[in-house]
Amino acid sequence: MRGALASPAARGRGADTVAGPRPPAALLGQEIRRLPTSRRVVALTFNAAWDESGLDTVLAELRRRKAPATFFPTGMYAEARPAAVRAMAEAGHGLGNHSYSQLYFDDMSTRERSREVRAADAAIRTASGAEPLPFFRFPYSSTTEDSVADVNDLGYAAIEFTNDTNGYLGSGGGMTVNEAVRRAVDSLEPGAVLQLHVGSSTGDGVVLDAEALPRIIDASLEEGHAVVDLREFLTAAP
Repeated sequence: MRGALASPAARGRGADTVAGPRPPAALLGQEIRRLPTSRRVVALTFNAAWDESGLDTVLAELRRRKAPATFFPTGMYAEARPAAVRAMAEAGHGLGNHSYSQLYFDDMSTRERSREVRAADAAIRTASGAEPLPFFRFPYSSTTEDSVADVNDLGYAAIEFTNDTNGYLGSGGGMTVNEAVRRAVDSLEPGAVLQLHVGSSTGDGVVLDAEALPRIIDASLEEGHAVVDLREFLTAAP
């Protein structure tokens, strides 16, 4: 899905929102794959839908580097692994919403999408004890104009990504740490949003993104891109 949408007010939709402070206009009306800035910054984001593998490593590296990140857990993940979600929040990182059950939103009704978003929000709040951010990431990054409009109407910006490292595919999917780093570095541009994952999709405990993270941060800094917190973009586009 590409292109701007009509504003919620113009469409006449309700204002029965879930999220907290409404994102600025620059983050609404379309999926966000690059942050609206000319600064050489990059945002690190992590999806969480499987298990806790690699999470401790990722949190330790972010702490060591004093680097912010935003985690996007599913509601089912938050219910099954509340300690993991609480650890993300207690480490000072923002929590977005990755739906409740990680199903495609394309063919859902507005009511079904609302249920998915609301259920995830409730689960993340309960698990973390924190206020989730008004950022939503679509399952499988599959968006439509209507689905983006629906999450905007719930008070969320649709935060997608400039590139995915594809580290979640693992060695069985043909990925290596070197390739994950290369994909991250090749996508660097002002306002780039990188998608990584915590957890092992195969259950083998191997998380290439956790191994790649130190090199991704190093390479970003070497290329002149500072690691930025998505929360900076809640008030206005810097």
